[in-house]
Amino acid sequence: MRVTVTVDGTTYEDEVEPRTLLVHHLRNQLGKVGTVIGCDTSNCGACTVLLNGHSVKSCSVLAVQADGADITTVEGLKAADGTLHPVQEAFRDNHGLQCGFCTPGMIMSTIDLLAENPNPDEHDVREGLEGNLCRCTGYQNIVRAALDAAQRLKADASPRVERTGQPAGADTSRPMQETGGAR
Repeated sequence: MRVTVTVDGTTYEDEVEPRTLLVHHLRNQLGKVGTVIGCDTSNCGACTVLLNGHSVKSCSVLAVQADGADITTVEGLKAADGTLHPVQEAFRDNHGLQCGFCTPGMIMSTIDLLAENPNPDEHDVREGLEGNLCRCTGYQNIVRAALDAAQRLKADASPRVERTGQPAGADTSRPMQETGGAR
């Protein structure tokens, strides 16, 4: 089946098998390897991306279900000049990671959480991230990072990811890129 998706501001049109999971399409066909395959059962949240501005576990979405969608991966958060998104900075500065395997999913879920609730308390953060597992930490630094990110986003008048899932200021006029056939 032919699908068209906009990922990190670039539109891709590709042939996919109807059974292809979005995570495999992002990684294998589009090269978005920052989206991690953790469990392939939607339990760990490592593969979380923003689909039309809302966090989804990309191992639980078929690529054909994402046809026409705007998708933001962790790789699409950086500004053109390489500046990290405020949530990425907060995770770095608060040591909200250890091995880093769960970090992309935690960051993407935090962005969605903070879009819905820009003033969370610790309970809200823990509840908002409950679908994401980290096997290395006690979650304290992850919660601290999310709370710090909320403060940073309030201070930053123009967050770089809007609720539409489209990175703010993304060039949507680029021509479509053909990425190859189904695998």
